Amino acid sequence: MPLNNPIYTANMNPQQRAWFYAEYERAHKDEVVGVLFALFLGCFGIHHFYLRRNGWGVLYLLFCWTGITAILGFIECFLMPGRVRDYNATQAAYIASHILGTATVYNTPTTQCAVCGMPTELDAAFCPHCGNPIAPNIPA
Repeated sequence: MPLNNPIYTANMNPQQRAWFYAEYERAHKDEVVGVLFALFLGCFGIHHFYLRRNGWGVLYLLFCWTGITAILGFIECFLMPGRVRDYNATQAAYIASHILGTATVYNTPTTQCAVCGMPTELDAAFCPHCGNPIAPNIPA
């Protein structure tokens, strides 16, 4: 369980640590519940919805009438403890990174519009601010 691992809270002060534990308590999932969902409701994909894997859950719902998803649900009940641990570790890392302010921000490369001077994405055809057509960047 990630709460026993000090890697997530090593650089936190006591207030941040309390905040982390409160957020983690709200976000974590239970392994036993995951196994029971896979065992008894696996044919409907409820165990996938439990871990917020909604695409897989919808796929299971679409094919629940075939019976194949029931077999897969039974098999996946043995895989659920590991999946729940991975989910919880991901949630703990996410919470810790946001509390410590080290969250990864994905910036898209930008350029400036020649007319209004506002930033635009490199592959944009038009400026989102003024609507001016942007010449494609052609390397010389």
